Amino acid sequence: MIVISTDKSRLQINVIHQFLTTTYWAKGRTLQEVTKTIENCLCFGVYLNEKQIGFARIATDYVVFAYLMDVFILPEHRGKGYSKALMQEIHQEPQLKTCKVWMLKTADAHGLYKQFGYTDLKNPEKVMERILK
Repeated sequence: MIVISTDKSRLQINVIHQFLTTTYWAKGRTLQEVTKTIENCLCFGVYLNEKQIGFARIATDYVVFAYLMDVFILPEHRGKGYSKALMQEIHQEPQLKTCKVWMLKTADAHGLYKQFGYTDLKNPEKVMERILK
């Protein structure tokens, strides 16, 4: 049985950092940077027998906007429904209930997110981004 918690004191930051450095979206992110992102977001840890096996964080104003980031379940624990349980917990979080606009970026998990109402941008001409290298 997994436990999903927003208690930041339970987060195993080394596990989170170690996994993120293997991803296409966070390769090269330092431990200090991961720590800072955790400090400034609403975070969800996924635990199995007290060991962290998953994570997600939300950048939000808690009223209008929520941006979902760094979602993962460790590879050895995938295929057991844990990512769906994590997404359900995120979308049931009382602190996020008033947020009307949710966004995320993904290169490979469209199927998961579509199950939770995420779609392609309806008006991509209205969305802009600024990426610094």
